[in-house]
Amino acid sequence: MKLLFGNKKDDLLSRLKRQDPAAQKTFYDQSVKKFLSVAKTYVSDIYQAEDCVIKAFCKIFKHIESFRGEGNFEGWARKIVVNECLNFIKSRKTVFYLDDVHASVLEDLQEEIFEFDFNAQELLDQLPDAYRMVFNLYVIEEYSHQEIADTLNISLAVSKTQLFRAKEKLRKIYFQQQKQLKNELV
Repeated sequence: MKLLFGNKKDDLLSRLKRQDPAAQKTFYDQSVKKFLSVAKTYVSDIYQAEDCVIKAFCKIFKHIESFRGEGNFEGWARKIVVNECLNFIKSRKTVFYLDDVHASVLEDLQEEIFEFDFNAQELLDQLPDAYRMVFNLYVIEEYSHQEIADTLNISLAVSKTQLFRAKEKLRKIYFQQQKQLKNELV
């Protein structure tokens, strides 16, 4: 798709900074599917995910002047989408963090490597919000446990615990689905 403003992203960015409606529409059209996909990994309900994306675009356009050109503009905008999703989840006040797995258990845990054919989004949608947030921030957004702890106002141990539990829950869900499929085929 050819940009209305030529091939340079800098040109689009400069027009966005001038609050050009045509540039805003172009950026929206180019980014909405990607951002909705990101939001869907945090917020399982599609309508709520769409609301988060709309709010994120409003913030992006309103605060575009705060983008200093350090790093990738799309990455900056994506972070706003992620933060909007996290704020939405926190506002529902249904996220509980449990901190009863000892750090030594987590350190001794060996990573297992699985190669399966499955729909990752369907699996992630079945995770509780707290597990899904930490899992997404760690695995998809590549935050460190310290960054997750700071972002979500939780301890480092809670971040590690939630990631551990998310992985365990994903394994259980996957194997239950495989067992069910196997039983249906027999």
